[in-house]
Order: sequence, then C-alpha cells, then structure tokens
Amino acid sequence: MSHLVALIQNENMKIYRRNSARVMLFILLGLVLAAGLIIKFNTPEPKPDQNWKQQLQQDNRALQQQMSQVKGSTSARNYLKSTIAVNQYRIDHNLAPARGETLWKFVEDVASNTVTVISIFTIIVVATSIASEFDTGTIKLLLIRPIYRTEVLLSKYIAALLFAVFSLIVLFLFSWLLGGILFGFGGATEVHLSYVDGAVRETSWTLAIWKIYLLNGVSLFMMVTLAGAIAALFRNGGLAIGLAIFLMMGSSIFVQLLSSYDWVKYVLFANMDLTQYTTGLQLRDDMSLGFSLAVLAVYYVIFVIFGWLFYTKRDIKA
Repeated sequence: MSHLVALIQNENMKIYRRNSARVMLFILLGLVLAAGLIIKFNTPEPKPDQNWKQQLQQDNRALQQQMSQVKGSTSARNYLKSTIAVNQYRIDHNLAPARGETLWKFVEDVASNTVTVISIFTIIVVATSIASEFDTGTIKLLLIRPIYRTEVLLSKYIAALLFAVFSLIVLFLFSWLLGGILFGFGGATEVHLSYVDGAVRETSWTLAIWKIYLLNGVSLFMMVTLAGAIAALFRNGGLAIGLAIFLMMGSSIFVQLLSSYDWVKYVLFANMDLTQYTTGLQLRDDMSLGFSLAVLAVYYVIFVIFGWLFYTKRDIKA
C-alpha cells in the first residue's frame, strides 16, 4: 500500500509539473469566461412579467394537447407530464420562473456542456501517462524497484481520475463565482424543482448541479478507462487519444443510426448518457437507470481486465 501511495504522489507531480496540465486548466477557465461574457453582453435584460401565471397556464394547455397527440413514446409523454407538473406547482405555490440568465442557470449550462472538455483533457492525461513509459523506456526504471506493474498501472489510473475530480471542482467553483459576478448572487438561494416519482419536489440547486456532475462523470469515468485500456494495448499515446476522442464525439451519431434495433440498448455508448433518465427522454422505453449502470459495469470490468492483461503480461522491449 505504501508503494501505491508513493506512486500516486509521483504521478500527480508528473501531471501538474507539465505545462500541458496548466494549459488545459487555463483553456477550461477561458471557455467558461468566454461563454459568460457572450451570454452577458448578447442577452437583453428581461422585463418583469406580471402575467407569468397566465403564461404558464397557456403553456400547460398547449403541452396537454401535445401529449394527447404523442403515441407510442413513453419517454416523450413522461417529459411533457413532468413539465406540466412543474408549471402547475409554480402556479399553486406562487413561484415565478426566473427570467433571463441567472446564476444557477449559468452553472447548470456550464456543467452540461463543459464536462466533455474535461473528459477530453483526462483522456489525454491517462493515455499519455500509460503509453509514455514505454515510449521513453522509463518503465524499466520503475520495474527495477520492488513494485509490481499492477501498482504502476493503478497509480496512473487513479492519478488521472484525481485530475478529473480536481477539474470538476475548479469548474464548479469558477462557474458559480463568475455566474454571480455577471448575473448577480440574488438567486443563490433559489429552489430547484424536480419531478420525481410522480410528484414535484423542491431541492437545493447545489445538489441538483452536482447530480448533473455525477451523471456526466460516469461517462467521463468510462471514457478514461477505455482510453487507458487502448493505451495499454497499443502502447501509443497518440493513437489512444485519437481513438478515444473519436469514439466519444461520434458515439451519438452511431447510437442514433442503430436506435431502431432492440440490441442497441446493450451498446456501451447508448448507456453512457445517464442524464437521459432525469429528462425522461431515454433512448428506449425499455431502458432504465439500473439497466444502464449494469451494462456499464460489465463493460468496465472488460476494459479493466484487458488493460491490465496487456500492461502486465506483455514483454518490455529493450
């Protein structure tokens, strides 16, 4: 265990001492800053709406008519039903919907759209870390010490995940602070409404945002594991990075092309977007959160086993 802790510390030092890690973090913060400024200076100031209840009632009537016309899609009906319920809850409890951009809406949008960037950065970190030891020959220096290859691989994997967690925390704190500066901290105590088990519930926006981070983090976790397995297989960081990013970015098109087939629900990328279950717009009606987690667990075990076998059993060339 002491060897593993020391290896993780060593890997963390390698990551953060590289200029590339600092550049990645600066790019991440720059994207958030640019998005905030674009929204701030291109969105007109919202005007007070005293007739918001009438507007929500009108919206509900339109949604109910739309729901009556939706046939054969349980997910679409569930989405419309939840929207109607939330609107009605606002009317009954005198909770006017926020107009324009707000602190929490900005944080939510950033969380939904920027986690992909962190996934790409972490893929680069883990693939480079695993493959570079073989490219440079430093793996031989590591293995002359009384440590196992499994410990070396595990330390690199854990260090990459720690980098992802650190990036997520930085993203949340910076987006919250920037959102407050640009759009005001007045809505910091605003409640978040969610439709759960047929009822509307008031929850904390902080918990709601971290739920988005957690669900998106599962996709990040799986892609990092896949990139690590590819790097261990080919021992080529560039190939692992390119292939993993290609699969991540093109997976949505691939899944949509196969969505008419029943077996698509067993495909890895059809199950990685867990936010589909919070919106009620899952790919197939016969899929559930528990089913997707089980499928992901099977793929995870496969990636780990193959990555471990290729990393620990293949000979090291002189």
